[in-house]
Amino acid sequence: MSLFFLFLLYAMNLIFLLVHCLSQTVLPKTGPAQHDIHYWLGNDTNKVDSAFASDKALELDAALGSCTVQYRELQGLETGKFLSYFKPCIIPVEGLYSSHQGHLNGEAYKFSLLTCKGDHVVHIKEVPFSRSSLNHNDVFILDTASKIFLFSGCNSSIQERAKALEVVQYIKENNHGGKCEVATIEDGKFVGDSDVGEFWSLFGGFAPIPRDSPSSVQKQSDTSSVKLLWITTQGKLCQTGTDSLNKKILETDKCYMLDCGAEIFVWMGRQTLISERKTSISATEDFLRTQGRSTGTHLTFLTEGLESNIFRSYFDNWPQKVEPKLYEEGREKVAAIFKQQGYEVKELPEEDCEPFINCRGTLKVWRVNGDELSLLPVPEQTKFYSGDCYVVQFTYPGNERDENLFYTWIGRSSVMEDRRDAISHMNAIVDSTKGDPVLAQAVEDKEPVQFFLIFQTFIIFKGGMSKRYKKFIAEKGITDETYDGIKTALFRVQGTSPQNMQAIEVDLVSSSLNSSYCYILQTETFIFTWIGSLSLTRDHDLLDRMLELINPTLQPISAREGSEPDIFWNALGGKAEYPKAKEMKQCIEDPHLFTLNTTEGDFKVKEIYNFTQDDLTTEDVLVLDCHREIYVWIGCHSNVGSKQQALTLGLKFLEMDVLIEGLSLETPIYIVTEGHEPPFFTRFFEWDPSKANMHGNSFERKLAILKGKPHNLEVPTRNSWKAYSRETTPDGLRSKSVISNGLGRSGSPASSVSGSNSKSSANQLFSSPTPIVRKLFSGSPHDESLVSAGSPAAEPRSLSQSAGFIQADGSGDCVNLLIYPYERLSVISSDPVAGIDVTKREAYLSDEDFQDKFGMTKRAFYELPKWRQNKLKMSLHLF
Repeated sequence: MSLFFLFLLYAMNLIFLLVHCLSQTVLPKTGPAQHDIHYWLGNDTNKVDSAFASDKALELDAALGSCTVQYRELQGLETGKFLSYFKPCIIPVEGLYSSHQGHLNGEAYKFSLLTCKGDHVVHIKEVPFSRSSLNHNDVFILDTASKIFLFSGCNSSIQERAKALEVVQYIKENNHGGKCEVATIEDGKFVGDSDVGEFWSLFGGFAPIPRDSPSSVQKQSDTSSVKLLWITTQGKLCQTGTDSLNKKILETDKCYMLDCGAEIFVWMGRQTLISERKTSISATEDFLRTQGRSTGTHLTFLTEGLESNIFRSYFDNWPQKVEPKLYEEGREKVAAIFKQQGYEVKELPEEDCEPFINCRGTLKVWRVNGDELSLLPVPEQTKFYSGDCYVVQFTYPGNERDENLFYTWIGRSSVMEDRRDAISHMNAIVDSTKGDPVLAQAVEDKEPVQFFLIFQTFIIFKGGMSKRYKKFIAEKGITDETYDGIKTALFRVQGTSPQNMQAIEVDLVSSSLNSSYCYILQTETFIFTWIGSLSLTRDHDLLDRMLELINPTLQPISAREGSEPDIFWNALGGKAEYPKAKEMKQCIEDPHLFTLNTTEGDFKVKEIYNFTQDDLTTEDVLVLDCHREIYVWIGCHSNVGSKQQALTLGLKFLEMDVLIEGLSLETPIYIVTEGHEPPFFTRFFEWDPSKANMHGNSFERKLAILKGKPHNLEVPTRNSWKAYSRETTPDGLRSKSVISNGLGRSGSPASSVSGSNSKSSANQLFSSPTPIVRKLFSGSPHDESLVSAGSPAAEPRSLSQSAGFIQADGSGDCVNLLIYPYERLSVISSDPVAGIDVTKREAYLSDEDFQDKFGMTKRAFYELPKWRQNKLKMSLHLF
């Protein structure tokens, strides 16, 4: 994520222009860079200044290639996205900007009274230092020379009080150098506490606060109908002549205004001029003034092709964005060039196919069979039928305790009764299991990567063994296709490694083939292996391994695409057309975090931008949308009483499809409870285990830290696993018990586990005021390239210690690398370094250059998820 600022000082007002480049679209992997522009207007800004700011924003948009979304931010009514850039808050200063700020020597400390509103982002406003400013709905901070008071209105939420404590911490560190007392005052309690007496004495003594809140904000009704208006080049607003909203209405050489009541969008076609865009913005602002609209109405300016999710949601059937293929095609061309030059080119591992837990634990699998559960023997645990449902329990070792992960797997041909019973049976097993395990629901063809990784080898047959399935096909007169090991069958082989490979039985027709895969065709008398022309070398290895599992007795006949004998096509019912184009995998987008509000039977979703671990407040229920899967996180003090209820909330979230990304109702759903987050969840955060294991509500936790009371914390040792692979797990450490794929399962010893990413400093438990350029989603140490963080080998070596060398660990082995300047390591260098490992260019940087370029230490960088490392390296031309 890149971030830069432009400050504009104009006449009597301060106009603040912020440009924020979205991290998920900076790299060419997902097309051209996209930017967010926010221009902030103070309360005293006049019409001329406002127009000046919007004009400059448009000019900046043109300079950036018209790849921006522009937001008008009003003081006190800022959007959550804007406030998320500033942790913990923005504190507006009354008056004019001056280059001579700060307290003069001997000047008395000025008392200030601030209101704090918001739970995940907070609006700060200075109010008159008077008892009449207080109310029962808000949280107030009184900053005095020697003490900071936090007054919590009786109607304020726990989350708001906790967020206000972050502001108190900020004021304490920045205004008082960390040296002042902090007192908390609760509305309605004023007896027997010296801090309470001191607080009220500053207001001239205690007096009741009136019930009618003076700070109540008039909310604008959002029930008004949505209207689309065309803006002429003269600035007139004209009806479009249709009530239905469709993307085809928007013409590329025009500007439009979408009036949604509480928010107004201005859509600017790609073919419009800057002068036309300025006219449309001016016309929209005049419209707000003449219509007497609320000052809280948000204005967003969109360029064609960069429409936000909210904007698109107002239109019928807005087409999904087409994934660009430039990245994949370009990578293949670059690889071919290197091969021609004689370099050995290795394929990069899949970004999302690395395990984040020890996948050599204990596996139990039950098949749902009517009202009963049938425990499968070990050799049959990896063989599922499409007509059945299964309950899976995977137990893997953690530090000082075992962790449990449960799945319900729903076959695509299974009957509804078995699907309901599978979830019911899983809940029953979970209730009888110690601890607080993670639950997940997976549907055939939509399984999450972690599901395949715990099985390592996975085979799906057609048909089913369930009594209900057999009864269903008998009643419908459907032929029983249940695989029996003898009948003719076609299997598609897929996966990324021997620890993640699958064979899926597909329809016995030629159209089931695909040039990107390998297949196994089995009949009663012979067996074929079919190799697609676009398949990879690793696919051929997986094909041989799967063949041994499906039918090790018959001698296979190998057929490459284009050289198949007639007997092959005859077994498939004749030759037919099938997909022959290269399958391009979708880019992995950055995740989004949402709060779920279910009070009074209503279901509301709100996004938390630039989220951190501190946004996981114990009173909330949140959804982490990772596009291919979602996580429902349940706080210990939330109002969700069961994991079944959380699963229902997850399904409702999928139905809403907040990001308009075409989420399927079959998207995998994980249920995660506070304090039991698995590493494949925590990797999306800069995770501190101590924060996840604290007592009390969110306010009590942050108050304990602020006052330096570590005894209120409970920090059990948690495991933080490396990414495990065939290469990093010694064969000698495997268990003697063997499952059907021939690989043993056991817990990896402590020596093979990466150290915890916890931070011991108490003040870092806060969401401290970090630089705005702070990287998002920097996860816990799960990368294969890391040695144990607690071992001496993990300590960074200084230049003096290494005598001109540094230590890098990209594959578990220590390698000494020479240090080179960044200019020679860049892929666009005119004087490139020869003879280096081009996959680890960053490792050749000195510690100083690394910190300067990446904004972090090498250790912190290698603790990031692999996908995050690659993105950062690409943005710096080191990949």
